[in-house]
Amino acid sequence: MSDTMSQEQLEAVMGLIINAGNAKSDAMEAIQAAKDGNFDLAQEKLEAADQALVEAHHSQTGLLTEEASGNPMTVTLLAVHSQDHLMTSITFNDMAKEVVDLYKRLGNE
Repeated sequence: MSDTMSQEQLEAVMGLIINAGNAKSDAMEAIQAAKDGNFDLAQEKLEAADQALVEAHHSQTGLLTEEASGNPMTVTLLAVHSQDHLMTSITFNDMAKEVVDLYKRLGNE
């Protein structure tokens, strides 16, 4: 086993980071849109965040499949960071959905 990630592993890790970051940004934009009363845009942003998380999961699944096939990845700080970024984005996305829902409820009162 090598001390570094393969090019494919690096691309998967970067895919995790990029897509998780996009998801978090979209979720934040959804909250801002809801705060401004633009619930259609908020919904679009939440859907975009969900799609970015699907893409991030594809990257993660690729890494897991490789490991299950007997090709483990060298654990680097970058790899750990990518997993942390993904989990944080998932949590943030879940919370953004709740915040958007709260703004909708407040707007209807």
